[in-house]
Amino acid sequence: MTTPSAADDTGPEALRLLCLDAARQAGELLQQMRRAGDVDVTATKTTATDIVTNADSAAEHLLRSILLGARAGDAWLGEETGSSTGQARDGQVRWIVDPIDGTVNYLFGLPGWAVSVAAELAGEVVAGAVVIPTLREEFSAAHHGVARCNDEPLTASSGDRLEQALVATGFSYDANVRRRQGQVVAHLLPLVRDIRRLGAASVDLCSVAAGRVDAYYETGLQPWDRAAGALIARRAGATVTESARGDVVAAGPKLFEVFTRTLREAGA
Repeated sequence: MTTPSAADDTGPEALRLLCLDAARQAGELLQQMRRAGDVDVTATKTTATDIVTNADSAAEHLLRSILLGARAGDAWLGEETGSSTGQARDGQVRWIVDPIDGTVNYLFGLPGWAVSVAAELAGEVVAGAVVIPTLREEFSAAHHGVARCNDEPLTASSGDRLEQALVATGFSYDANVRRRQGQVVAHLLPLVRDIRRLGAASVDLCSVAAGRVDAYYETGLQPWDRAAGALIARRAGATVTESARGDVVAAGPKLFEVFTRTLREAGA
């Protein structure tokens, strides 16, 4: 796929293609590192189980090289390297990047990890891609465009019955937060079909977009966890809400109201 080269091209479709190309190349690098056995834990963040690997750093370096190489001067927000210039200036794109969403999955050889890349313009995410290399799936969307996986259009679930809903969620690395999240799950579990915990927010949001789960919720997400996936879910017809503290709820439009009400009742 040809990478857009015009430095002033901020059209959502051109940005989508650039997101997708960069995420694909980073995914290929990450697969190569795993096959070579060249993956080591290099640091921890919020807790001893919240890990960073050399692969996270290598993938983010590659993404930065591709994206800022194609569009010099853009702003940057990456999970590993932080913010370069903060909020983008007028007319400037800010790239929001998670080099490995689901690092623990990646380290342990589980398939549910992804590379997530989003383009934000004037404070709004206008393009994004989530590539899941182990499944050979490439999700993407642009503002006002169609969400797709491997060029096939996506449609979120049309289910409207909570008791039939398959629900995805994720948990914090902080033990005290996990304890509260467990209480919410305990309330929710008898009321729904079942719960899935895949281990990567971007994958969960793309699962909502694809109709593989009916709903998803999580607390305390960072912008890089959710930026691309939330756009993809919205463009597939899901209703998605995000709070300033990183609480995200996504569901098919017929289920969203009863699902959010149930989460409130559960104390989420």
